[in-house]
This record gives sequence, structure tokens and C-alpha cells, in this order.
Amino acid sequence: MVLSRNLLSGKRKYLFGLLLLSFIALICAAFSMSGDDDFDMARREVLLRRIGDKLLLQSGDSTSRVLPVKKIAENEYQISFEKEFAFKPDSLVNTTKRLLAKNPLSRDYVVNVLNPGSSKVAYGYAISQNKADNSIIPCRGRTQPKGRYLVNVKFKPTGIITTKNGYLLGSLPLLAFVGFIFLRSVKPRKALTNDQHTRIFNFGSVLFDAEKRQLVINNNTIELTGTETRLLIIFALSPNETIARSRLQKEIWEDEGVIVGRSLDMFISKLRKKLEGDPNTNIIVVRGRGYKLEVAS
Repeated sequence: MVLSRNLLSGKRKYLFGLLLLSFIALICAAFSMSGDDDFDMARREVLLRRIGDKLLLQSGDSTSRVLPVKKIAENEYQISFEKEFAFKPDSLVNTTKRLLAKNPLSRDYVVNVLNPGSSKVAYGYAISQNKADNSIIPCRGRTQPKGRYLVNVKFKPTGIITTKNGYLLGSLPLLAFVGFIFLRSVKPRKALTNDQHTRIFNFGSVLFDAEKRQLVINNNTIELTGTETRLLIIFALSPNETIARSRLQKEIWEDEGVIVGRSLDMFISKLRKKLEGDPNTNIIVVRGRGYKLEVAS
């Protein structure tokens, strides 16, 4: 009995020591990288100003000024201009991708071009360097009219591990061991089970094949994206029931580390258009609560 208690006590001390070493390693990494991160943040602001300069040059303006870049929120910046200008979305997208690729803290971001007269978004898009995520770039090939625009750029927050993976490689065996110990006690993220992915749903005159990512309406086959499929599965499992906006955002975008409210609205709009072939089926807004897949009986 005494021996077993001593062994148990020894194991606890051993685990505590491992946790303490892991914590110290992470703290040391954070302090050692603060200088490099400050430099990268300063470089980011210079690159943003360069984007403004390129926009003016592409519009034929080589004399007016790009005003000082403002930091309007954590990881969000605003580029403003002295005079009006017109721009092509393709040129803006290509310019930001080319210039921000030079900054390690600027891999994923959302750009919104605002009309200061109405504070409405004149154009916006999202860029992700992760192949598992989808960049969202609408309305390409069109020229936006002349205006004194504001360009807001919001970056996805980057943590210690994502910005400096190489520094922590030496401590990976230790971290993996600690992670294994606590793996069984971690509650897995709520996700759709495999049988839900392979199910076929019927609502109204719509046949929804989640595995093939297809809708069949009046013998017409409509293809769905991965995000549209995951979103529609949630609705199809609870037809005619209100689903909170926060739940949809959490279940679809939680793993990306940042949730963009307009992304949900965009995909809801796309699903509505693809369901237009069935007049008895629609995704409606329940004001102040969320959305509902409304299926007429």
C-alpha cells in the first residue's frame, strides 16, 4: 500500500515537472520572438502604405498622397487617400497578395473597401494561404467607380506556434508527450458524424446528397461547395427550426481561428439562390435570432 502511494506520488511529481518545463519553454519562446514580431508589424504597415501607392498609380494618379496608415483595431488597419480614385478589383487583389506575401504575419486577411460617404462596403474579399481554407474573391473583372475610398485590412491573429514553428521544434517531443497525457480528458469539438455526411435529405422537392455535394431540383443537378454543404447539413437536420447565427458561425468557421460575420451572410445568400428552383423551400432570416430552413408542407 505504501509502495503504491509512493509510486502515485512520484508520477504526479513527474507530470507536474513536465508541465512546468513545457510552460517555461513556451514563455522563453514568446520573449525571444517579441523583437522579431515588432519588426514584422512595422514592416506590415509599410507594405500597407505601399498597397495604397500602387492603387493610385494603377488609377493614373502619381501626384496625390496616401495618408498615414491608421490602426483602427487589433490586427486591423485603414489606408486612406488624399483624392478620389477608381480601381479594378483584380488589380487590388493581386497587389495585396504580392506585397503581403513578403510579411510572415500577414498570410490570412480580409480586405474591405469602404465608401466614406455612406460607410458601406463597396468591395471586399478574403485571402487565405492555407490550401485547406477557401479564399473568397467576388466580382472580378469589373472596374469600381471613382471615389475617395477607405481600404480596411484585417489580419487573422497569429500565435507563437504559427509564426515561429521552427523555434519550437526542439520542444515538440516534450509537448507531444504532455498532449498525449491529457488527450483522453479533452472533450472533442462537436462535429458532424460520418453517417451524417453520407445521408441523403429530402425537403420540399429538393433532393440533397451531402456525400456528393449536390442538390437535385426538378431533375436539375446543382453543385455545392464544401462550406455550403456543411451549412446545409445543419439546416437539413432541423428543417423549420430556427438555428442561432452564433451556432452556424462556430460550427462552420471555428477552426479557422477568426469568424467574419459577412462570410455567413454570403454563403446563406448563395444557398438561397441554389434553392430558388423549389418555391416551397427557402432559408429565411429570423430577426434577432438566426436563420431557418423553411419548408412548406
